[in-house]
Amino acid sequence: MTRKRPKIGILGSGKGSNMVALHQALQSGQLDAELALVISDVENAGILDRARSSKIPAIFLDPGPFRTKLDEAAETRYVDALISAGVEWVVLAGFMRILKGRFLKTFHHRVINIHPSLLPSFPGLEAWKQALEYGVKYTGCTVHLVDQGIDTGPILWQETVPVLNEDTPDSLHARIQEAEHRIYPQAVQCAIDGRLTVRGRLCLTPTL
Repeated sequence: MTRKRPKIGILGSGKGSNMVALHQALQSGQLDAELALVISDVENAGILDRARSSKIPAIFLDPGPFRTKLDEAAETRYVDALISAGVEWVVLAGFMRILKGRFLKTFHHRVINIHPSLLPSFPGLEAWKQALEYGVKYTGCTVHLVDQGIDTGPILWQETVPVLNEDTPDSLHARIQEAEHRIYPQAVQCAIDGRLTVRGRLCLTPTL
């Protein structure tokens, strides 16, 4: 009997490069799932155009009046849209709003994010710039489960990226994104396969 492919939904606010990487992994068979819906909180976001050009259902949903989070009514809209599409796992691809309340209760330990630093170092916005300004010799990216904090959830995987003497914010960010595109599909596959054990803040995962 053919195994039912789990459905994922993607939330994004920007260009959607990680959405593209995930979609390519789906097409190649590296990621065994179905991309059921893409939602953006930005009406003209590039992620929506890229999804629609690939025939992926994609919608804008009003995020409400707050700049950095969804209000309760918006959370309800987002949750209802994802449930209506049959989504089981939510994957964030540059989504710039904090998720709380009903959203995280509905998708408990089933919301995945990727952050452009080796957490817990440099949480928050423009982490590659933070790393460059601090002078570290290595940074990278982190795939983690989303909790009530900002970039504080249990860590699934990380990949290091060296900081070169000649790096600019743009060049460093570009290399971090290359690493993101490599590890994100694999980490998502591990999660949806049920190969995670979460113990408090600790997430035990097999080696990629």
